[in-house]
Amino acid sequence: MTEEAPGKVRAGLAGFLENPVVGMAPWIVFSLLVGPGRFELAVGLALGVTVALIAAGHLLHPGSSWKLLEVADLVFFAAMTVVGALADDGTRRWLETYAGEVSNIALTLIAFGSMAARMPFTLQYAREQVDPAYWHTREFLRTNYAITGVWGLAFLVAALAGAYGDLVLHNPNNIWTGWIIQILAIVAALKFTAWYPEVARARALRARGEPGPEPPGPAGLLLPLAGMLVPVGIAVLIFDNGLWWLGVGLIVGGGLLTKALRGAD
Repeated sequence: MTEEAPGKVRAGLAGFLENPVVGMAPWIVFSLLVGPGRFELAVGLALGVTVALIAAGHLLHPGSSWKLLEVADLVFFAAMTVVGALADDGTRRWLETYAGEVSNIALTLIAFGSMAARMPFTLQYAREQVDPAYWHTREFLRTNYAITGVWGLAFLVAALAGAYGDLVLHNPNNIWTGWIIQILAIVAALKFTAWYPEVARARALRARGEPGPEPPGPAGLLLPLAGMLVPVGIAVLIFDNGLWWLGVGLIVGGGLLTKALRGAD
């Protein structure tokens, strides 16, 4: 290993930790894992991930300020751990059933609340990757409002899907409301977070009359989502025999749509 290798690894890790998606990782872990008989596992893993990410971030960036999402992660999952440890059986059953919706609603409020306060939570992460000269430009601020808003919508969709499964279907493990819809919402937000900044940068260069690449088209955003239709269709075939026809349709449609989008990209 060369002398430069540790520095490259450190820089790569620092760049990874500067992504706002990392701050949402504990919530994603928790909302997807929590369910009947899994509350302690979900909250324990979420708190462990929170502490590890915060420690790594501040070790790599000594003296860096605390981010809104870091504080929310630590407070929420520490509180949930204490409540879970002290709760009686009835409260624990309630937490196992509805804690996923509580966490998704909390994140929705954090996202839209930070936008209302004119400090979208992705802004603190983005400022660590962008020259301060761009911090107050219209393009930079608009990009962070858009990404934060999409994450707020994704967690709102996840909360509504989970609530429908729990309150209407009375089945927290329903494959659609407990897994597919929630995962697709999160994947869509992840892909938008990676895709939209490139679009915004390309458009800003063109608006200033500077040379630059063409703005990425919608195919770049939709292609990964189309690719998800195939594994979703396979999951439906395995876990929901009553809708085998839908599973087949998703597999065929996902393959055809992926091919068409690749041709348009």
